[in-house]
Amino acid sequence: YPTVSLSKARDKAAGIAGAVQEGRDPIAERRKGREKQTTFRECAEAFIEANKAGWRNEKHAAQWTSTLEKWAYPKIGGELVASIDRNAIEAVLTQPVAAADDEPLWIARHETATRVRQRIEKVLDYATARKFRTGENPAGRGVLEMILPAVPKAVRKAKHHAALPYAEAPAFMAALRERAGTAARALEFLILTAARSGEVRLADWSEIDFERALWTIPEERMKAGREHTVPLSRAALAILSAIPKAERTGLIFPGSKPDKAQSDMTLAAVLKRMKRDDITVHGFRSTFRDWAGETTSHPRDVIEHALAHGLKDKTEAAYARGSQLEKRKRLMDDWVKYLDRPAASADVVSINGARCST
Repeated sequence: YPTVSLSKARDKAAGIAGAVQEGRDPIAERRKGREKQTTFRECAEAFIEANKAGWRNEKHAAQWTSTLEKWAYPKIGGELVASIDRNAIEAVLTQPVAAADDEPLWIARHETATRVRQRIEKVLDYATARKFRTGENPAGRGVLEMILPAVPKAVRKAKHHAALPYAEAPAFMAALRERAGTAARALEFLILTAARSGEVRLADWSEIDFERALWTIPEERMKAGREHTVPLSRAALAILSAIPKAERTGLIFPGSKPDKAQSDMTLAAVLKRMKRDDITVHGFRSTFRDWAGETTSHPRDVIEHALAHGLKDKTEAAYARGSQLEKRKRLMDDWVKYLDRPAASADVVSINGARCST
């Protein structure tokens, strides 16, 4: 009222009463009408919105969105969620990974395909819970395993990120330091700290303790979900100290706007401009790990803790959390000394052919 007059309201009430007398359920009929209008994309977006508050960080929600936008929405995004069947899911998982490539996603990128299937399955479970669809979930693993080909274990293995051989690291760092720009300094800082891209790109000045030379990354930005403290070497501190004090608020390495973080592609673009398409940003962690494991006497647990890798042994892990900071400081200092070497002396081959550090 006043949009609906009293007489119209009475007519509508009489119609509902008549439906009940005929044995029909007006509420179920109204719900069924909504089901017919809900697309997979609408349902997926509602699921993400409903669950993102409970996820570890915003990056997880972004990964959900990007995965579905790339692989699911082009195929089934506009389909009514109530009508999606096994054939629709199969079409998503067997689509070619590139226009000029006949190899299906399920084979070419099995890990990605598995993640896509799992996320579609959760969205359809949500749709069922919200009464947008009924029946078996066509994205369930048991439903699909009989129609999708088995993937050899060799194909299932995740591909390692292409890494720079540690013997080339000093020369690479010398070339990187010749480049100007925030992205180049962020990449240099990443290499010096052996941190992940997201940890560096979202690094905030509030996390830096200049007096103690420490960078404390909060748990919500860590892959393992635990706060991680990084000892800052003189070279890492020099990068931070070069930034004027008046600019030391918010993001340390901002993007095009002060409050906007750089994208992972921005760091990768530095490598591209250096004509190093053969390596990746994440691969520098492997460079550090190979150098530390093959050329130094630093204990394995110290190296793993520097990389924020979880230790399988619980007793060892508890000990590492409480006593490794000073040891990790020495490790990071040695890493800087290695990177600062003239390229010719960074890697020496002994007479018997064994590689050693000088």
